[in-house]
Amino acid sequence: MGPTVSETRSPRSLSRKDGPCGAPWSSGLGAASCRPARSRRRGWHTTPRALATGTDEPTITWVGHSTLLIRVGGVNILTDPHWGDRASPLLFGGPRRFAPPGVPFDNLPRIDVVLISHDHYDHLDLQTVQRLAGTHEPLFLAPLGFKAWFSDHGINRAEDLDWWETREYGGIHFTAVPAQHFCQRTPWDHNRRLWASWAIRGGGRRLYFGGDTGYFRGFAEAGARFGPFDLAAIAISAYTPRDVMRPNHTNPEEAVRAAADLQSRVVLGIHWGTFDLADEPPDEPPRRFQAEAARRRLGLQRETCMKEPCSTKFV
Repeated sequence: MGPTVSETRSPRSLSRKDGPCGAPWSSGLGAASCRPARSRRRGWHTTPRALATGTDEPTITWVGHSTLLIRVGGVNILTDPHWGDRASPLLFGGPRRFAPPGVPFDNLPRIDVVLISHDHYDHLDLQTVQRLAGTHEPLFLAPLGFKAWFSDHGINRAEDLDWWETREYGGIHFTAVPAQHFCQRTPWDHNRRLWASWAIRGGGRRLYFGGDTGYFRGFAEAGARFGPFDLAAIAISAYTPRDVMRPNHTNPEEAVRAAADLQSRVVLGIHWGTFDLADEPPDEPPRRFQAEAARRRLGLQRETCMKEPCSTKFV
């Protein structure tokens, strides 16, 4: 969430079917589709009952905004979990969620690891992480400075990592990689905690979770160190006004470029369709994202769709 986030703007024209898990997304390198699609090739395809059946196959589920449920190597991972009604420190004000989570909290499988990218309210929801700690007791991994924050809020199973540091859990390696962003939850804690993206490696898969970041050379460096990636989840909204948002948020075109830098064979556009955080129309990011992928001819060979219940298998 950038420095000029609106706290009062309505969702304007976005309908429920365009939101997380109600809208199918399509992912070839750079494609985020608003229509159902299915690959004819071996690779990504939908497994609508994956959550219900508890499959051990590698899957990724877009819950909404930057929240992903990832299953790989027998480990269940959540990224930037947010089941709250608002992206705000206030219960009565701030950006309200206009699409419900694609997976109800009570339907989650056992959660082993929670990854946090930074501390903005649309990525770190206090009530959600406290609820996770109380019901699942996962390991929370976050950038430097967060261990004390978690401890202050009664969560002691947390570790914080500097950029390029790695923590292994259950055979899966989690590396905090550089991002171009900032941290702040109050007027008094600007950049007292670090921010990061995450490289996830193990179980025969490599994934990249961007969190929030502007476009910068760090994508290419992460790709050189850990690529090629099987999938990169990169933010595609909250990019206008561009002169303000450019340092901290990729726009759809930059997200496609970042996926190429990461050497990722599939890219998933996230951070849209849940909270209205900036000036662009909420239904614009996926359209621009897919158009840019087509313009760059970045291989729309692996298309998938998301429907409720939504989960996608990568093989």
